[in-house]
Amino acid sequence: MKGLRVVLALAVLMGSVMAFAEKKVLGKLGQATEKTPIYSKMSTKARVYYRVKAYEYLVVTDSSRDNWMKVLLQNGQYGYVPADTVAKLPYEVTMDVAPQSRTSRGATLTAGSRGAAAEAGLQFRGTPYVWGGNDLNRGIDCSGFVKKLMGAVGLNLPRTASEQALVGQPITRLEDLQKGDRLYFWENKRNKIGHTGIYLGNGYFVHSSRGKGGVDTDYLGSQKWLKILVAARR
Repeated sequence: MKGLRVVLALAVLMGSVMAFAEKKVLGKLGQATEKTPIYSKMSTKARVYYRVKAYEYLVVTDSSRDNWMKVLLQNGQYGYVPADTVAKLPYEVTMDVAPQSRTSRGATLTAGSRGAAAEAGLQFRGTPYVWGGNDLNRGIDCSGFVKKLMGAVGLNLPRTASEQALVGQPITRLEDLQKGDRLYFWENKRNKIGHTGIYLGNGYFVHSSRGKGGVDTDYLGSQKWLKILVAARR
């Protein structure tokens, strides 16, 4: 999967602390003892997601087989590395989770928390793309997806992507993006902003994509997305 990257464990450990937050354990802090691929399955013949450098930090958990370890990836999914290539350190990696209110799929949403909206979006991966759709479970389009999630945390947005792009604080540098910022992309066919998603952090965003058939994640750093990114709002 082009552009896929592992979670940087130290960045997770240094994340901002939210008032009254609960701790969610992501796994153990691990360190690669040598160069090793991260595979999509517990097989050296499986697709390679990413090649880890020696001494790179990872977030790891035990797998169902003793000779493999699971590695947490930036998009919330897992890859696998041979267990003898990673040293598991005696430190838990945690993230702050806001006090919970639940959507129908169990997504965590808290009023005023854009980051919570971004994380909640991951709970709806696989929901079909439907033009004009407004149902997070049965079918939804890109702007409906962003409107629903942001509405759940107290931000009432217009219905279309081009209208939404006019609302909020502009973010003009990629390095200033934060989890929960909204991304807006140009659509040449209509000669206007025609697509949107929510930034997840670490280069990824979640959106309802016609090309992917529904809600999924993508890597913002790929040329496909960077060349049509025209606005970001907070």
